[in-house]
Amino acid sequence: MAALAFGIVFLLVGIAGFIPGITTGYDTMQFAGHHSEAMLLGIFQVSILHNIVHLLFGIAGLVLARTGTAARQYLLWGGIIYFVLWLYGLFIGHESPANFVPLNDADNWLHLGLALAMVALSFLPRGTRHTVEAPSRSSGLHS
Repeated sequence: MAALAFGIVFLLVGIAGFIPGITTGYDTMQFAGHHSEAMLLGIFQVSILHNIVHLLFGIAGLVLARTGTAARQYLLWGGIIYFVLWLYGLFIGHESPANFVPLNDADNWLHLGLALAMVALSFLPRGTRHTVEAPSRSSGLHS
């Protein structure tokens, strides 16, 4: 369920990044790079590439949520990717050509939160399903 929820949220965020109004400065959006001044919800710097990454992460979440093992792998590796992206965002300059995604401080701290949440959820114990057994036909009473 967690992988499905993350997948849905990433899809919605990817779509929202392409909607003027939800994304301010939409007319300044670039394919990639720090020159894109488009801001999702007025907070998170986005570009076309950034939005596409969210869409792909969302699709992966939906597909991999189908089995428990795949869902856990999605959460674990997705969390690791977001942790690396957080580190990357901390060490590159926001005006640097290396900031090709683009990332700002709000993105960086969101990425850390996503990393911690996804990795933690990947280690939660798997839920068990309780089944109710149907009553046996041979209850010991014969007519």
